[in-house]
Amino acid sequence: MTDRRSMMAGIAALGAAAPLAARATPATPAIIVSTWDFGAAANDAAFAAMTAGGSLLDAVEAGAKVPEADPNNHSVGYSGYPDRDGHVTLDAVIMDDAGGVGAVAALENTTHAISVARRVMEKTPHTLLVGEGATRFAKDQGFPQQDLLTPEAEQAWRDWLKTADYQPVANSETGTYGTRRHVTPGGALDHDTIGLLARRADGRMAGACTTSGMAFKMRGRVGDSPQVGAGLYVERGVGGATSTGLGEEVTRVSGSARVVASMRGGLSPQQACEEVVRHIARLRGPAIKGVQVGFLALDPRGRVGAFCLLPGFTYAVTDAAGRTTVHKAASLFAA
Repeated sequence: MTDRRSMMAGIAALGAAAPLAARATPATPAIIVSTWDFGAAANDAAFAAMTAGGSLLDAVEAGAKVPEADPNNHSVGYSGYPDRDGHVTLDAVIMDDAGGVGAVAALENTTHAISVARRVMEKTPHTLLVGEGATRFAKDQGFPQQDLLTPEAEQAWRDWLKTADYQPVANSETGTYGTRRHVTPGGALDHDTIGLLARRADGRMAGACTTSGMAFKMRGRVGDSPQVGAGLYVERGVGGATSTGLGEEVTRVSGSARVVASMRGGLSPQQACEEVVRHIARLRGPAIKGVQVGFLALDPRGRVGAFCLLPGFTYAVTDAAGRTTVHKAASLFAA
């Protein structure tokens, strides 16, 4: 974890014209990108949907559904860690590059929140449904209803209740994947999402983001993920961006919309991701000590950008041949 001295020295240096960080972006243009190493399986599903003739929305929905249904993934969908009252609640958003948007927040009893979000986009005049209304809409639309709290997630919650320690641990998406319990019980609090971005050869794009949110969050808490412009933003002819990490810090700066706006202004996807991370560090100072926030961006040419506050953020990239590779994002601060 970053110590205070190194973090403050890094913040003090932000105003200087520093060279851009080392790149992990592949030379081959990307058609699908997603957050975290478990995004590789999501990319494969999205690629299969595209090659089968599906739309961009079909692709990102198919990709997002993979971690939503994975019982080993405790930060997305089924088996997600519950809120502090023991309820698993899901947030998701889906968006195309022409302003089509659908989202749900605090959804319960439905595994595939991303599919409910798409149904909001296509079947209602609204862009976001929340809580009881979102859950009732999903049921009325015929989505299967089930208890999302698995025995493993319930045990982790009961262990957490013994101390009710509410401290964030960075990069817990990878640290706890497939484990029966937290590496630190109650610590997986600043992670949460898988975000996906996909593009066609003509440059058209779409994106999706889905999560079960902070483990043991306050009931009713909604992070950045389902909020357009925070957890996800896509704009025709410019590109798209998605975020991961502590959602409150992303929401404060409308992070994904800021990345896309920077791309519109002429920055590359990499430069745009770096700009918003540096902005968060300047704005928040010591308040972001030990906090992870990462951004991932894709433009219509297939250029990829990724940057984060702390080391550990990974992302998956798939090219037009279907080859998927996982990369480590450069970070502003050292470990």
